[in-house]
Amino acid sequence: MTVVPPPELRFRRRVRVRQAAVELWRARELVATLAERELRTRYKQAVLGFAWALIPPVGLMLVFTFFVRHVGHVSTQGTPYQLYAYLGLLPWTFFTASVMNGGVSLVVNVPLLNKVYCPREVFPIASVAAATFDGLISTLVLLVLFPLNSRAPQPTTYWVPLLLAIQLLFTLGVVLLVAGVVVYLRDVRHLLPIALQLGLFITPVAYSLHSVPRHLRGLYVAANPLGAVIDGYRRCVLLGRAPDLHLVAVAGVSSTCLFVLAFWAFKRLETGVADVA
Repeated sequence: MTVVPPPELRFRRRVRVRQAAVELWRARELVATLAERELRTRYKQAVLGFAWALIPPVGLMLVFTFFVRHVGHVSTQGTPYQLYAYLGLLPWTFFTASVMNGGVSLVVNVPLLNKVYCPREVFPIASVAAATFDGLISTLVLLVLFPLNSRAPQPTTYWVPLLLAIQLLFTLGVVLLVAGVVVYLRDVRHLLPIALQLGLFITPVAYSLHSVPRHLRGLYVAANPLGAVIDGYRRCVLLGRAPDLHLVAVAGVSSTCLFVLAFWAFKRLETGVADVA
């Protein structure tokens, strides 16, 4: 017979957002240290060093360009396909690197988890910070692509910070959720590469968001905010237009809700991380 403890003896983890934010702010130097350690570990003995941050997006851009020229056709609204594809690959490679490294950050750092007390979210956040550094390096390729294609960023590029904020919120939400779940369900770790490969094809990276039927775009962007982010980058940087504000608003609300839910779930799960991991 199973004995159920009385309600007053049951432990319920209360998530206090203000307290969690204060603890995270106090640990900001640890986040920077962990991000630096991850970058050093990744590139320390690599012959090409930080150039490896450029290879994935540039390689995919070349593959997509070859495919479009010889097999398919993608409407870029008069812009060079290399620029069109690369602006989609920048947020996607940032998202992929963040999820792949941040998703397993708790499992990888088990020895440190058992020795040092700190908010557990510093580990996935540090991975996102490291991916941000790689993303900044990858952005430098645009300094070559724009002159090669006789183009320049449009004045409407001032919309980029808003799109970046949505991209970061969505990425952090996914990373926190995955990092918390991977500790308890190790199969998710093996599922990640497959899910991200499929995600590349269902996200408008190689093609336009206009490929999605108009009446389904709102629902699509709510499920995948990167669709609105990538479309927004192309509109404001290449075409000189403002992003589709309706889709951006949907993506912003969806990303914010995901981040709040993921943070709450992560804080609820973190109490058993050191024991289970």
